[in-house]
Amino acid sequence: MNSDDIVVTGNLARFLGRRFPCSLGRSGCTTKKTEGDGATPIGVFHIIGCLFRPDRVRAPNGWASVILPRDLWSDDSADPAYNNMVGHPHGFRTERLRRADPLYDIVLLTSWNWPVARPGGGSAIFVHRWRKPGHPTEGCIAFSPSHLRWIAQRCAPGTRIIVR
Repeated sequence: MNSDDIVVTGNLARFLGRRFPCSLGRSGCTTKKTEGDGATPIGVFHIIGCLFRPDRVRAPNGWASVILPRDLWSDDSADPAYNNMVGHPHGFRTERLRRADPLYDIVLLTSWNWPVARPGGGSAIFVHRWRKPGHPTEGCIAFSPSHLRWIAQRCAPGTRIIVR
């Protein structure tokens, strides 16, 4: 473990010598992640990408990709594209990435159950904006808007996330 890892313990994350309050899954943390359980997986995974809404925020880094109106994320275990970004229309259950609320204005994508997804093993463990301090997620890791931007400006593809 080193200072350029994002280390999450309880509702606190450490990164580059700073500490940030964060929100985790409504069901707490687990070593046995399943689709829809509302838990944040315990383990080590990596940042694999960054998405942003250019109509709401400026790019947080030089490697971020734009979220387009038709962008979706497959969370259907029966989908061959399970736990990947897909486009609308899509014949399986999905989650919209271009949301009406600001939760996904900046999203760090993680390697949880990726690139080869185990069906039912949990999809879309993102790092994104929280609804409000202490409000749980569906399993993701969430920060205040300013802290998320600070993290997204300083992390890189491959940055490790360690959830204890």
